[in-house]
Amino acid sequence: MAAKRGKVYLVGAGPGAPELITVKGVRCIAEADVLIYDYLAAKALLGHARPTCECIYVGKQGGDHTLAQEEINRLIVAKAKAGKIVTRLKGGDPFIFGRGGEEAEVLAAAGITFEIVPGVTSAIAAPAYAGIPLTHRQFTSTVAFVTGHEDPEKDDSNIDWESLAKGIGTLVFLMGVKNLPHIVDCLRRYGRPADTPVAMVRWGTTSRQQTVTGTLDTIVECARSAGMRAPAIIIIGRVVRLRDTLQWFERRPLLGKQIVVTRARAQASDLVRRLNELGAECLECPTIQVVAPESWAPLDVAIAALSSYHWLIFTSVNGVDAFFERLSSQGLDVRALGHVRTAAIGPATAERLRCFGLNTDILPSTYQAESVVAAFAKEPIQGLRILLPRATEARAVLPEQLRRMGAEVDEVPAYRTVSAEQDPDSLIAGLRDNRIDMVTFTSSSTVHNFKALLPEKSAQDLLKGVVVACIGSITAETAKNLGFQVDIIADVFTIEGLCDAIVKYYRRSR
Repeated sequence: MAAKRGKVYLVGAGPGAPELITVKGVRCIAEADVLIYDYLAAKALLGHARPTCECIYVGKQGGDHTLAQEEINRLIVAKAKAGKIVTRLKGGDPFIFGRGGEEAEVLAAAGITFEIVPGVTSAIAAPAYAGIPLTHRQFTSTVAFVTGHEDPEKDDSNIDWESLAKGIGTLVFLMGVKNLPHIVDCLRRYGRPADTPVAMVRWGTTSRQQTVTGTLDTIVECARSAGMRAPAIIIIGRVVRLRDTLQWFERRPLLGKQIVVTRARAQASDLVRRLNELGAECLECPTIQVVAPESWAPLDVAIAALSSYHWLIFTSVNGVDAFFERLSSQGLDVRALGHVRTAAIGPATAERLRCFGLNTDILPSTYQAESVVAAFAKEPIQGLRILLPRATEARAVLPEQLRRMGAEVDEVPAYRTVSAEQDPDSLIAGLRDNRIDMVTFTSSSTVHNFKALLPEKSAQDLLKGVVVACIGSITAETAKNLGFQVDIIADVFTIEGLCDAIVKYYRRSR
């Protein structure tokens, strides 16, 4: 059998925001046997890799090189010659000041098959996120990308400063924070007017984005006063004036906030996506995991007796999914429920029911068990049979109250929530370094399991100054009983309601 041939993908990871990687870039990560990634490649992108993928960090930060470029080259070649599919993930675009050309030359010389997957460079993305178009027909039709990393002490510069100063409308310098005074001096010396607008954008496209503006005459002092450091890009030209009108990203209400999401990983995407849209950076710390009940027998028995039930009540999306999974395993579908009326807690649960072809007959105005009980006060349920498939550890109030109203309730386990395996080191480090602004809880079990992650003796100190947000009153009560200071309780017990409450909190605090 012929030996497996290796291949290398040189992939641009984009400017920082994980969603700005290309579709092909994501596919290359997913197919990789080995993933070799840089400092500026968003760590969230590693989540697209297979569990068996070997992930190797080779980042360079502020002159501190994990591996020298020659060693990185040797590593890529060695892994490919071992028959591996290698994805070399580089911040921005591999061919824009990313040394991707050098790596491609090494691969070509070694006879290794490779592909180049372009990425969105920060030279374009950071100005766009700062509200600065690099070209505009009322201002300029020319733009140049320039390295700001050139040593100002060397005798001969590769940069034609006179042409840049006089002949190009917009200049974009990458890696130029340290050399900003030199860049300004060279442009001024060769005739660029002192009042030319300048912007510096740090951590462009991420929740940490920071923009400072000035002119060639003032930008050095403006940057110093603002504490601007790498990674940042510098934009010079009249187009910078458009920022006052066009800036959009930095107006997001949660920009700069780091928020912990404790929801189960499979369910966290809606909350993470919404918080990201509002400008926050999310640290996913799933404290619970949804798993099958210890036995399917009670639910299977109930499904076999569906014809005897009058009502079917769902209290969560998980309950809906588990029920229909077992229904399908018995060779049945939604037609088996033609005679049954349904009730659901919350619009998300009702929406999931609609995915299976069912409209809910009861959707209470607030989304907790007590509201379902109140809704059933208007229904004649004396002597009727109700099936309630839900979590093993759910609250007892709903079945107890329905029984008091005369119904016969079969409460059957459809799923369990268990503590997720979690390495708390990054969470604790973020709390200790005061980098975390908020923790969100979407159920009582997320509160219990989050508390278990923290060292008991230092938990209160770690959470000092951290805002605690709960999706509803029941979750908030659990949090308070466990010693948390609850700052936010959503009025509407949904993901959207929780996010709205978080935004209102920060707007009030400002």
